[in-house]
Amino acid sequence: MTLTPQVSVVIPVYNEGEAIVPCLERILRAVLMPAEVLVVHDMAEDTTVPFAQSVAARDPRVRTVLNTYGRGPANAIRFGIDVARAPVAVVTMADGSDDPRQIEDLARLVERGVVVAAASRYMPGGQQVGGPRFKRALSRGAGRTLYMFARVGTRDATNSFKAYSTAYVRQVGIESKTGFEIGIELTAKAARLRLPVAEIPTIWLDRQLGESRFDVGRFLPSYLKWYRFAFGRRLTMEQLAKRPASSAARDDAQAARAASTVAPAEVRDTFSSNHEAVQN
Repeated sequence: MTLTPQVSVVIPVYNEGEAIVPCLERILRAVLMPAEVLVVHDMAEDTTVPFAQSVAARDPRVRTVLNTYGRGPANAIRFGIDVARAPVAVVTMADGSDDPRQIEDLARLVERGVVVAAASRYMPGGQQVGGPRFKRALSRGAGRTLYMFARVGTRDATNSFKAYSTAYVRQVGIESKTGFEIGIELTAKAARLRLPVAEIPTIWLDRQLGESRFDVGRFLPSYLKWYRFAFGRRLTMEQLAKRPASSAARDDAQAARAASTVAPAEVRDTFSSNHEAVQN
């Protein structure tokens, strides 16, 4: 029996190699609702691809998807959400730091009406284990002040492990093109639009294999941009749409979805499985 996915799990990857296999296996065991798992890579020669494809051969919920927006995690996440077929997209990392058992809980919050559901390390019941102290301090401080003063609906706006209404994302667009600041961007936009955001506690574990590619110095300016944006006055969807960057982001999303149906054969093969039903 074939089913349309309820949730699209978007995993940006970069040369994860064999380490992607246990990550995917944990997700596939944990997610019981109809799902697609998109392993989004920037280049055909990424070492993650053959290992992800070996898992896909056993479980058709998994697909490798070539990101055509440009390299980097923000572009990979943007592309993954734009081509997702489910009404809910959950972004999670390939390093095993996120708890895959919470994917369904996050997705169900979006099904109930929130536009952003955050896995929060900083609410009661949440915890962050490991990671650089300076990064932890910045993240916790940003989350606390955004929650208290900008009323963004979560104490952990900077965490990438979130679920989104894909309809909401396609309305507001994603402007981030650098690092992992998409989480705070979409949370800040929801706050300015007065749209509902919710959170559940999570325990985040620092990656055990490989090295983190989060560069505080490189990504901090982009985080600060969206941190400041969250404190503005209320916006309507029309006012947000008039921002040139928002319009460009929506154009990118429309082009990506169109490419999945009308692209030349050599490109269309990359996207073909976006139109196949997902096996339960």
